Parts: sequence; C-alpha cells; structure tokens
Amino acid sequence: MGRFTQLPQIALLGSSGSWHCQKLAAAFSRHGIEVAFADPLSLNAALGSKAVVSSANAGLSNLDLLLVREVPGGSLEQVIFRMDALHQLENSGVRVINSPYAIEKMVDKYYTLSLLQQAGINVPDTRVCEDFNTAMQFYEELGGDVVVKPLFGSRGIGMVRVTECETAGRVFKALQVGNYVYYLQRFIPHSNRDTRVMVVGTDCIAAMDRVSDTWKTNIHNGSTPHARQMDLEMQAICLQAASTLGAAYCGIDLVQDADSTLYVLEVNSMPAWQGLQQVTTADIAQVIADHCLSRIQ
Repeated sequence: MGRFTQLPQIALLGSSGSWHCQKLAAAFSRHGIEVAFADPLSLNAALGSKAVVSSANAGLSNLDLLLVREVPGGSLEQVIFRMDALHQLENSGVRVINSPYAIEKMVDKYYTLSLLQQAGINVPDTRVCEDFNTAMQFYEELGGDVVVKPLFGSRGIGMVRVTECETAGRVFKALQVGNYVYYLQRFIPHSNRDTRVMVVGTDCIAAMDRVSDTWKTNIHNGSTPHARQMDLEMQAICLQAASTLGAAYCGIDLVQDADSTLYVLEVNSMPAWQGLQQVTTADIAQVIADHCLSRIQ
C-alpha cells in the first residue's frame, strides 16, 4: 500500500470504549492516523442551505472514510434515519465501509439468503410469513424441527429451536402478540458446531469452528473457538457471498450437514472477532484497517 501525501480523515461509527473500536483505532494509528469516534445514537443531518451529517462529538461530512461498527436498533423511524444519514454521507463522497447498501442487504436475514440463493449458494430451507396458521403449516412442512429467528439481530439473541407442535403454537402466539414476522428455518443437525469465516476484500483471512454444549454456537453464548483450515470450496462460497452482498468485509456463518453440504446461515456486516482473534495469527483489525485505506487512496 502506498503512502498518503496527506493523512486521511477517518472516523469510526461506534463506541470509543468498545473492544473492536479500540483495536481498529490502534491499527489506524500504526499508519500515523488518529481516528475520531462518532456516536451512532446522536447522528444529525441537514439539507437546504447546508448539507451535512454529524454526530454529537464528530463532524462527518468532510471525512475520507467512515468505518461503520455499530448501527443500533430502535424504532423503524430511528433505524431508517440512521441508514439515510449513511446514504447521504456516501452520496456526498465519503467512503462508507460497509456501504449502506451492503449493510441493508446483510442486516435483513431473509433478504441476505434470497440474494445468496439467487447467486447459487446453498441456504437452509426457510419460510417467512405474518399469519399464525401459515406459520404452523410451515412448521410441519419443515419437518417439525425448526429454528425460529428474529428477522434482524445477532449473537443468537431471540433464536428458539422448536421441536413440538404445542411449543410451536405457544411461540408463534407470543410472536403474534408482538406483531413480529415468523422467520423459520429447518434445523440442520450439526453436532453443536458451525463455522465463522472472516472475509476482508477478496480474501478469507481467518476461520474458526465454534463448538458448544448446545445447538446454539455463538461465542456470545459461551461456545469455544477452534482454528479452522478452509478448503477451496469453503473459500469460494464465502468470497462469492461477500461479493454478492457488496461487502468490503464481513463475517459469514456456515454449517455442514451429514452429507458434508455447506450452507450459509447468515452474513454479518459488523462482525465481532474476539473469539476468532484467539485462534488465528492474523491481526484482523490491522487487515481491516489496511483494506479500508487501500479503498480511499
């Protein structure tokens, strides 16, 4: 990577106290760049006599790069505004990574899988609806063993495995009360093990198997990371998935069935990598920072 004639202006959208933001800030500092931190809960924007986006503690419209680490949940209006602000920044010439278009593709689990399937990538049998009776029919159609997930979310929060019709009815009634969408996936037996691959640019830089005592394998839920060697098939699937979704970097979750067929479960636009960093020699934050700088030269 060449040297800059002038140091770029870079901010991280996320908490200055988070582990990931601290690692990324340290990675940029090795290039002599001091990053600013932008609070994702205090974005504000203007149009008309001036067209700018800022946060409570950082101006954003004059940046060369905004690296998005957090887009918090909230009401529909709040979430849409936060994404609108990212679009405004990108349209004004600020490099936003991941781009708001890519984030919108990856944050919605169903939209993610629909795009991946269209690209020829294996995804689990999935059903989505808003009607209780249809959800019960889908439960039976998927073999009476399903994982019910929130359409948005991460770290396994809100996921429930349902294996009995009576339990399905109770779970679906609860979702009905909250006006939630029914998002069901056929459960793929996986010996309490799945795989997370980190893609940066056009490289799969690290992978781990997450091994658990239960069917939930998220590191957040107590799973143990183990280094994973990626074969050519896994790398090809992950690179195709990242390219399909327009991701500059992402975390891809895969599971392998009894026939050794690989399925992509989810793709995360703001992946955590604390567990993965424990089992790889790659400096993940540095690889991400270096890739971001290569995109703004």
